[in-house]
Amino acid sequence: MSPRSDQELWDRGAGGDANAFAQLYDRHARAVYNFLHRRTASWSDAEDLTSAVFLQAWRRRSEVVLDRDSALPWLLRTADYTVRNEWRSKLRYRKALAAARQLHAEVDDHADAVAGRIDDDERIKAARESLKRLPRHEREIIELCVWAGLDQAAAAVALDVPIGTVKSRLSRARKHLRELNHPSAVEVRP
Repeated sequence: MSPRSDQELWDRGAGGDANAFAQLYDRHARAVYNFLHRRTASWSDAEDLTSAVFLQAWRRRSEVVLDRDSALPWLLRTADYTVRNEWRSKLRYRKALAAARQLHAEVDDHADAVAGRIDDDERIKAARESLKRLPRHEREIIELCVWAGLDQAAAAVALDVPIGTVKSRLSRARKHLRELNHPSAVEVRP
């Protein structure tokens, strides 16, 4: 018996089948978590936000119509909105604290010190720094196609743009990243 498609599981979940929705969670939670971890550089924030994404999916399961057989593009788009909302919320909170003159230096957490020693975190940090220097539309393409592993068609669905736009943005983003990371390798023309 072949495994059920995301579309079938989503439809069953929309009908109230929690087991079908749990199968969707098992299938895509790791990809959503990895996407969020790369965006936040925090394991705990990524865990919390992954839960929020799937809670949103459960709440909207009867409203959402999947454009393709995979639920992953919709989940990653929701993850993107969720992390942006989290950042805005944190920014408002910090501004309120600063206005009340209650802003204190953050206390270093032992877990942060341990995580800071891991090589993968350093590479993610360097990659995030390079990505910050890209225009938003190019950064989104890299996050979806390279980090999250979506193909170009799925990224087009996630961003609600034509596939040709995805292809051109991905090409420009790669070129800009090469220029940012290896400026001496860029050919100078008179």
